[in-house]
Amino acid sequence: MSDTTFDFNVFISESKDVLVNPKSYFSTMKTTGGIAEPLIKAVIYGVIAGIFYLLWSLLHLGGSIGGLFGGAVGIMAFVGYIITAVIGLFVGAVIILVISLICKGSTDFEACARVSAAVMVVMPINAFFGFVSGLNFYAGTIISVAVNIYALWLLYNGLVESLKANRETSKIVMYVLIGVMLLFMLVGMGARKRANQFMDSYDNTEVQELLKDLEDN
Repeated sequence: MSDTTFDFNVFISESKDVLVNPKSYFSTMKTTGGIAEPLIKAVIYGVIAGIFYLLWSLLHLGGSIGGLFGGAVGIMAFVGYIITAVIGLFVGAVIILVISLICKGSTDFEACARVSAAVMVVMPINAFFGFVSGLNFYAGTIISVAVNIYALWLLYNGLVESLKANRETSKIVMYVLIGVMLLFMLVGMGARKRANQFMDSYDNTEVQELLKDLEDN
């Protein structure tokens, strides 16, 4: 693909390669050619992710709000996903640049942006499984963490193969990021459990008071 022509078939092929064989993909990925190509990729991933969220909203699946308001929220989220994808591309590029600097790899911004765009292939996957959190918070959390860990695996390959970062240092950084991610997952699950216990206690108190009022009357 080039900045003047965007081949959607090539885009699909490259997306599959990133997911199935990231080492091979990143070892041959172009790191120059302009910012338009990674930007288009990011927008497409954002559009696909937004479509999934909108679909779950309209179908009342998971934690998405259904009905008229669900559609409105879904449309806003659809637009939000696109904006997030564009912002995420550049923020991700900066983060990757810093990590690459730590790991003694390339600090070329465009190369980092291209790695960032490639890793964003997990964005639609995360959105696709988004409905699971509404059905079961813990299952949704586990799936989300698993997808994000795979994203870090893709990032590791991008650092080592495309940006020529030090392999061992990159591994250490990835382990640290996985540890931080798991810590946040545990904190989130603990907070959710306490919130559920509070709501259950509150609901039981309300029911008891209602029954008492009925008995008094």
